[in-house]
Amino acid sequence: MNYHNITKQDMINGEGLRVVLWVAGCSHHCKGCHNPITWDANGGILFDENAKKEIFDELKKDYISGITFSGGDPLCSGNVTTITNLAKEIRQNFPQKTIWLYTGFKYEDIKDLEILKHIDVLCDGKFELDKKDTSAHWVGSTNQRVIDVKKSLKDNAIVLYE
Repeated sequence: MNYHNITKQDMINGEGLRVVLWVAGCSHHCKGCHNPITWDANGGILFDENAKKEIFDELKKDYISGITFSGGDPLCSGNVTTITNLAKEIRQNFPQKTIWLYTGFKYEDIKDLEILKHIDVLCDGKFELDKKDTSAHWVGSTNQRVIDVKKSLKDNAIVLYE
């Protein structure tokens, strides 16, 4: 898996002060995407132990709320295994930190993926330019949802994050 950037102390992509891993690779190619440079799975640089150490060093800080996986799309075929393993390891080492994930896939289509067992919040759905809403909290268009994954799995129904 390749990635483009690790953002530190981000306050836009999830609740609290966060680390954001921007992965490479996205098959959705949403019109009006704010980050089309991340579409190419071969772009960016290889995610390696140094990148993982950089993330873990940030997560050790008390004032960091958690991590957000974005991109690109963390659930595209070339990313999903690495992201699942990384989320699992973060959950084991930092159980008090929250894990958010942005994807163009809809919850209904990915609800059986293992990754959902390890994340707290899922921002789902493709960005739709004609539904762009700059006042929408944590998403770019009104068709996208911010889902409380733990409650959704428990209730076997989509529960929006409050």
